[in-house]
Amino acid sequence: MPHDSTIPDHAYWDARYTESDRMWSGRPNAPLIRETSDLTPGRALDLGCGEGADAIWLAEQGWHVTAVDISRVALDRAARHAKETAEAAAHRINWEWYDLGSSFPVGTFDLVSAHFLHSPSDMPRDEILRKAAAVVAPGGVLLVVGHAAGPSWDPGPHPDLHFPTPDDVLAALGLPDGEWEVLRSEEHPRTLTGPDGQPATRLDNTLKLRRTAT
Repeated sequence: MPHDSTIPDHAYWDARYTESDRMWSGRPNAPLIRETSDLTPGRALDLGCGEGADAIWLAEQGWHVTAVDISRVALDRAARHAKETAEAAAHRINWEWYDLGSSFPVGTFDLVSAHFLHSPSDMPRDEILRKAAAVVAPGGVLLVVGHAAGPSWDPGPHPDLHFPTPDDVLAALGLPDGEWEVLRSEEHPRTLTGPDGQPATRLDNTLKLRRTAT
């Protein structure tokens, strides 16, 4: 549905999620699996958790996850999905409502994950990611995965959309010199199914950082 700037973000996303029984695939994002499989489980923060596939996967690996979203519809759906498919791990997830533009979880985390934290509204993404970096514990990882371009079925120009590069994201974070290590900064294609049911592609990017300061 198109975004109406007069509708609060939480109402917009609740409406989006109620359009169908499931918005996303139900599978964890591939970059999350690739970039965290070798990490020692600890405390994780999943920003914009949606229907919960990433949070559930992390909990199944032994992480204690704080999973947050602006849509209560999505959070309720995610909690049900966790109980139905990962009962043994569901107790390791706290599902919490936040409008990240105005509030943010407290505490420190060994992993902070933000996958496809995009919105048609004026969401202060850079500010949110700076707050995300601030709650990463020493030795912990910040993982930011986003879109680098529109999907192949819609290649037309969209001047109102900006897809930041990993370098853009890193620069916007404004991290202190010597306190962070860049582990990965790259663009990568992803295969998906288009609205016509045919195979399609989309270019995404990944920025993975480790906090080295004690």
